[in-house]
Amino acid sequence: MRINVLQHTPNEGPGSIQTWAHDNHHDMYIYHPAQFGKLPTSSETDMLVILGGPMSPNDNFAWLAKERNLINELIKQDKPIIGICLGAQQIAKALGYEVLDAPHKEVGWAPVYLKNNQILDIPKEVEVLHWHQQMAQIPSQAKLLFSSDLVKNQGFILGKKVIGLQFHFEPELDNLREIVVNDGSYALDNNDLHQTPQEILNHGVPAKNKEIMFRLLDYISQ
Repeated sequence: MRINVLQHTPNEGPGSIQTWAHDNHHDMYIYHPAQFGKLPTSSETDMLVILGGPMSPNDNFAWLAKERNLINELIKQDKPIIGICLGAQQIAKALGYEVLDAPHKEVGWAPVYLKNNQILDIPKEVEVLHWHQQMAQIPSQAKLLFSSDLVKNQGFILGKKVIGLQFHFEPELDNLREIVVNDGSYALDNNDLHQTPQEILNHGVPAKNKEIMFRLLDYISQ
């Protein structure tokens, strides 16, 4: 299977998603549309991974609109898609739903709570990395998958092939370090989780997050 990854900023890479791809003998191609303007076609995509980034889907960048066209093509073709943070927002906007300022800016570690049992063996509560201040409306054809204490719309599932997550399961420890050393100042301004960059780094990455990431990828790729 060819997995095409859309990476929007240098310090938010595929993390454990790349490990899952290697473990399952899939081919991964990483695109950088914000830097190079290039995207894969739907015909050369067996699975699409849309990662996070500091931009908003509401920004007027041509490549963001082209991403949404690709998302819609793949949804019509019933191909697996997982969107994370900006990626989840892009899925919602592609389907005609708004991306809005969240009621709270969340930067750091905080629990999310499972809201439906469509995917088996997902914990009812898990500590995850948040790095956002916007959120997507949940598409009417999708189901709410996760919520946090501060922001209800933390994740959704559409059918059996499309998942959007507002937060991050994918970082491993080196990825967390990369995020914090490059973008840690984002945590210092009006952060409703009240965590410093050092506190975020000291927390480490729960081992179960990788397991859950793998379970979600197994589900949409089956």
